Amino acid sequence: MNTFQYTTALPFARDDVFTWFSRPGALVRLTPSFFGNVLAEPSDGINPGSTAAMGVGAPGSLGMWLGTAAGSLRGMLPKSLRSTQALAPELRWEALHTRLVPGESFTDIMTAGPFTSWTHTHSFSDGPVPGSTIMTDAVDYELPLGFRGGWVSKHLDAELKRMFAFRERALRGDLAFHQGHSGPLLKIAVTGASGLIGTQLCALLTGGGHQVVKLVRHPARNATEVAWDPDAGTLDAQELAGCDAVINLAGHSIGGRFTSHTKDLIRSSRIKGTELLAQTLAQLASDGRPRALVSGSAVGYYGATPHNPGGHGQRTSRALTEEDPAGSGFLAGVCRDWEAACLPASKAGVRVVTVRTGLVLSAAGGILQRLLPLYLAGVGGPVGKKQWQSWIGIDDIAGIFAHAVLSPEIHGAYNAVAPHPVTAESFATTLGAVVRRPSILAVPTVGPKLLLGSEGATELALADQRASSAKVVASGYEFRHGSLEQALRHILGA
Repeated sequence: MNTFQYTTALPFARDDVFTWFSRPGALVRLTPSFFGNVLAEPSDGINPGSTAAMGVGAPGSLGMWLGTAAGSLRGMLPKSLRSTQALAPELRWEALHTRLVPGESFTDIMTAGPFTSWTHTHSFSDGPVPGSTIMTDAVDYELPLGFRGGWVSKHLDAELKRMFAFRERALRGDLAFHQGHSGPLLKIAVTGASGLIGTQLCALLTGGGHQVVKLVRHPARNATEVAWDPDAGTLDAQELAGCDAVINLAGHSIGGRFTSHTKDLIRSSRIKGTELLAQTLAQLASDGRPRALVSGSAVGYYGATPHNPGGHGQRTSRALTEEDPAGSGFLAGVCRDWEAACLPASKAGVRVVTVRTGLVLSAAGGILQRLLPLYLAGVGGPVGKKQWQSWIGIDDIAGIFAHAVLSPEIHGAYNAVAPHPVTAESFATTLGAVVRRPSILAVPTVGPKLLLGSEGATELALADQRASSAKVVASGYEFRHGSLEQALRHILGA
């Protein structure tokens, strides 16, 4: 039997820390994308008898390479094939909560998974400073026969330390966020709740005690779901009557080849859904209840080449602000009309916020997931050179959406980008340094064109957008990860 222990000192009251663990979303927020993903959240919180399931990958760089390569491949498949287990290089881990001492400790065990046995006890005590907490994670585990030995245990302990360090950072960040947004608890409807951003955003909100209702395309299965159909224009207004806010993240992926059909899906999936939500909230506005609509947009609003609008080499690196006009091109047009679709709600007195996202970084999806297999194989490099890339970490994009909902004074457009954008060349150098791999093999422009088509490559992979975060910072949002290296080290557990 082996024992691993990790102690965390937290500047938050023990009751607040313990309560956070008892709420929905805690397991999602504590599971790093380099480790695996949550397949089923705890069925009854941390109460004895509650069960949960995760998919866990191989440890270290091998596991990350397998996971990101498989994720990238799934993203290129038709939607109907993306859930196939043959493309999931992970083992199922099932857990059972067995013991609870309210305010002091809880214990869970592995009932199925890669270990012979695994018992994890979370203990909480008051810290030396009033209002602080000492949390101790103690794990007793036994490896299967054939894997028992000094080297294996030492390597596993290093991986566990990496995972629990991620958990500590995530927990500190979430508790600080909720402490800074201590207003009334809200009921919030979310579209796109199962997506990359939506999964983390919903978990962040429920961790703060807010109630989340997910808008789904299938018949509602329980009280936490509401059925809607943007294509058919159907949504029962009364289902949203009790909600204080709606967060709109729904939209077809823009990561594929820009065919006419794909472009139509990209546009219609955003405009139709937003129009339906805005019109529904406008219908409800006469009841006098204050409501908010926080809708997605993107820095693509400014066009693919806003720093060289004439294309004559007179390039400027001035940071783009929310006051800048919409640019030209397909995605700029989509973003402009996407934001305009919110008008029925704003005209009816609903508080409207549009969040212009940059490149969202996560090992679970998006551009970083697609780049990691190349870098980990030692063949990574920049896509372009001097083009500006306005990026944002997954925790901060979830945080900005939540901040927009929970801050009643916020309205209008906000750039959701980190304070320090980088050039394509700098992005490659930083990513290579974090994963300890070379980053010198520049990607020829023919590569993105083959994957995305000429138009898609220009508007996505080769876009040049330096957006300012000054407005969202001035609104009171505090970034967890302001620099690219800091964000990547957290996301990848480096």
